[in-house]
Amino acid sequence: MDFQFDKYQGAGNDFIILDDRTQKFPSDDYDRIKWLCNRNFGIGADGLILIRDSEKTDFKMVYFNADGNESTMCGNGGRCAVAFCRANDIIGLKTTFEASDGLHKAVVDQEGLVCLEMNDIDSITNNGDSMFIDTGSPHHLEFVSDVLAVNVKTKGAEIRYGAPYFEAGSNVNFIEKINEEESITRNL
Repeated sequence: MDFQFDKYQGAGNDFIILDDRTQKFPSDDYDRIKWLCNRNFGIGADGLILIRDSEKTDFKMVYFNADGNESTMCGNGGRCAVAFCRANDIIGLKTTFEASDGLHKAVVDQEGLVCLEMNDIDSITNNGDSMFIDTGSPHHLEFVSDVLAVNVKTKGAEIRYGAPYFEAGSNVNFIEKINEEESITRNL
C-alpha cells in the first residue's frame, strides 16, 4: 500500500503529514504508524498527522504520537497541519479546524508563518517548582535555575511517564525565568 506524505517541522518537532480526506490510510494500524515514525527504520518523526474532511470546519487534524497511539492536540503539529493545508490549497489564509480537543482557529501571514489559537486553559495545578496545564495536550512545566544544565532527555523522560502521569504521559517543559518578562524554555 503506497501513500504520499510530506514532512514538516515546527519549533523543532517534526511530523509526517498525509492528506487522508479519502480516509484510505489505516489509522488503526498503530504498529505501522510507529514504524513510519521510527528514526532508524522508518521515515522518522515525532508524530504522524492525518488531514481529514470535517463536517464542521475546513478540515480535521488527527494526531498520532511516535509510539503509534492516537494522541491529544499538538500545537506544533497543528501549525504544521495548517501550513500543509495552505500549501495544498485546502484552506485560504484563515482557517478553523477540528482537533481532538475541539475547534481551533489559525491565520497564515504573508511570510507563511502560522499563528494558531489554542483553547483556553481551564485550570492550573501548582506543585511548588512545577505546574500542570492542559492546552489540549497535557504539559508539565518545571521551573529550573539553569535550563541549559538540565539533561532534557533523561529528566524529561523520568517526569513524562512518572507519577502522577504514568501511562497517559505528559509533555515536559523546563523553564528558566530570566526576568519578569522573559524566560528560556527547553522541551521534551
